[in-house]
Amino acid sequence: MIIDISCYPTDQVDLAWWHDGEAYTAERLLATMDGPYWVNGKPRRIDKAFIQPPQGNTIYTWTDGEKSGRQSIDDYMAYTLKCVQEHPDRFLGCFVYNPRCGVRNSVEAIERYVVEHGFKMVQMQANMHAYRPDRALDWVRPAFEKCAELGVPVKLHVGDGPYSIPTEWVPMIKAFPSINFIMAHFGVQTGGVYCFEPFQWAQELPNVFCESGWCLQSRIVEFAKVLHPSKIIFGSDTPPNEPGMWLRLLEVLCTNPPQGLNLDEDTLEDYLGNNIARMVGLDTSSPPRSFDEACKRLGRRFEPQPVIDLY
Repeated sequence: MIIDISCYPTDQVDLAWWHDGEAYTAERLLATMDGPYWVNGKPRRIDKAFIQPPQGNTIYTWTDGEKSGRQSIDDYMAYTLKCVQEHPDRFLGCFVYNPRCGVRNSVEAIERYVVEHGFKMVQMQANMHAYRPDRALDWVRPAFEKCAELGVPVKLHVGDGPYSIPTEWVPMIKAFPSINFIMAHFGVQTGGVYCFEPFQWAQELPNVFCESGWCLQSRIVEFAKVLHPSKIIFGSDTPPNEPGMWLRLLEVLCTNPPQGLNLDEDTLEDYLGNNIARMVGLDTSSPPRSFDEACKRLGRRFEPQPVIDLY
């Protein structure tokens, strides 16, 4: 089973990035997830995706000053909640914590969305919400206390300065060893390439994990040689990214060195979905063992595609 932990369907154009084209709705995301994507010569789909609102759409409700904190939160989470409720077999909810809507409101919302709506992850975006995570402790600590109480993992947007440099989160990560923290985008974003920080913290701290998307292909090979197989988790950041290229980033690990490392398909399947499934209590699955089995799982017949062999 392939699970993408970073997808952002929306019923309006992203309010921060203003991507071209029409809104990237749930229907568009589902069509993208269905692929098919070719992994080691077998047709696959993205079976499930964690979804959350585009981060830019989580700031306008409190900047306009017209809505209460709770109203603002429920407004920016409304489409995500609708999508999760309409497609529970494909979408998993990720709540976006915005302390600018009021810490008490936002902490209460973490519990409400996890307990009442079944959301299984919380995301923090310190850069978009304008706070320094190692200093704004009165904003961060209550959220993590609630996440620890509920047993949900926390995904951290990292890769941007000044407030989303990976190491800025480490004091709070160390203070909450029972929480599994996922450093999103492997520390690579518009602000720089910080991929060695998540890599190094994931080695040192048992509760730090790395999302694969945005990382450099050669660095993924280098990091996968060292990190425990549980430490890498697939995420594509769709949109704007197209998930097939990030699936390929991990598939290449199964090829020969130096581009790959002769990774076995079961470990690849851990990266693609089983690692996050175990973390949030979902059933795991084995990779399809043959082309025919892969077609049967998708309920469609495909023509075989050539497998790229890197000498």
